[in-house]
Amino acid sequence: MPDQVTAWLRDFETTLHQRLVSSDAAPRELAAAMRYSAEAGGKRMRPLLVFAAGEALGVPPDSLDGVACAVEIIHTYSLIHDDLPAMDDDDLRRGQPTCHRAFDEATAILAGDALQALAFEVLADDPLLAKHPRRQLRLIRAIASACGAAGMAGGQALDLASLNQAIDHPQLERMHRMKTGALIRVSATAPAILSDADSALFERLDRYGDRVGLAFQIHDDILDVSGSSLQTGKPAQADAARNKPTFPSLLGMDESRRAAARLCDEAKAELHGFPGDTSALAWLAAYAIQRSN
Repeated sequence: MPDQVTAWLRDFETTLHQRLVSSDAAPRELAAAMRYSAEAGGKRMRPLLVFAAGEALGVPPDSLDGVACAVEIIHTYSLIHDDLPAMDDDDLRRGQPTCHRAFDEATAILAGDALQALAFEVLADDPLLAKHPRRQLRLIRAIASACGAAGMAGGQALDLASLNQAIDHPQLERMHRMKTGALIRVSATAPAILSDADSALFERLDRYGDRVGLAFQIHDDILDVSGSSLQTGKPAQADAARNKPTFPSLLGMDESRRAAARLCDEAKAELHGFPGDTSALAWLAAYAIQRSN
């Protein structure tokens, strides 16, 4: 891991903890559930993409703290809800019991609800974002769209509807471009919105995020088959147990790996013409398909 990425991660964890302090005004059990899930670690892929895209555009990382926290808080809320008995009914997440197992189902639902609200509170209250209200509003709109019916929530609905169903490759890609890819794409493009970058740079980051998001999901599907629970922090072979369509089930393991590698190369091919350093973006594209969890 590059030193710069390590530094971003260290500073991010401190900033995230500070943002979560506001949840202490909530009932004790609810606040504890929110922190339990949000501070459980994880890859922090989305906030790292925010910082890496900012570096490529010459945006100072401390001006992106609020955005980085917001996208990770939204991601955490989605994991809490995805793990619920009415959804994927999982018992393990990030190497520890899922939120509804550690607390109870009602508390987990409310923790997810409260985290989503907190994410938009962070975006609305960030004094650095407030200096440019037009950009701030555009960013809030983009993130809301990414996690709504046309993005993450819609993708989860398609995912649930696909259980025990035969779907084709384009349908599977569409589902995951919504469920996983939408929030990854907006993480990559958020700094372009905030810096009012020209449309060409925005579109390159959007295509980069699209390719990385899909490659990330293909690799997740591969790890579900080849990884252990100890390695991934999630139940092993859970997709097969639910008869859930995946890239390996449609394409096979070898072709899935080749598809992920092609997408990684396509993402890296977008990293030209930027005013700043794109090496962290290139590293994250590779990490998306090389990670062990």
